[in-house]
Amino acid sequence: MIRVAHPPKESLRQAVNKFWDSFPPFWHRVRAHIREVAVEQFDITVEQFHILRLIRQGQGSVSEIAQAKHISRAAISQAMEALVTKGFVTRSQSPIDRRHVLLALTAEGSALLNSIFEDTSQWLMQALAPLSETEVQALIQAMESLQRVLPA
Repeated sequence: MIRVAHPPKESLRQAVNKFWDSFPPFWHRVRAHIREVAVEQFDITVEQFHILRLIRQGQGSVSEIAQAKHISRAAISQAMEALVTKGFVTRSQSPIDRRHVLLALTAEGSALLNSIFEDTSQWLMQALAPLSETEVQALIQAMESLQRVLPA
């Protein structure tokens, strides 16, 4: 049996401190960029962007989205109505249970998400460009490690 050597407590503490120093401010800047693109270019809120993202990922009902976002169905329904009105989402009855409403992205909704993701990816690449190749590879490895121990 292979034994895994666990890092010393002090190293773990430094990692946690570095997390708090870097991830929240970084994520704040990413969210601000998404907000800027979503609101200014596409007239949707960040909340609506995340709902579109969840639909694309397979969350097919208001209940599933509310559960994934940890907010009420009423809050999701209000945002959903705006997305349907704007032509980004369609609603249809489930053929199995007519009480169940299925959600799907329209071509316009999918194109909107693609545009926001592409714009944000370009922005992130520009932000990371000053790093060396070694630093980029270390960053990739660190994020893969985080995904392994803290799966989504």
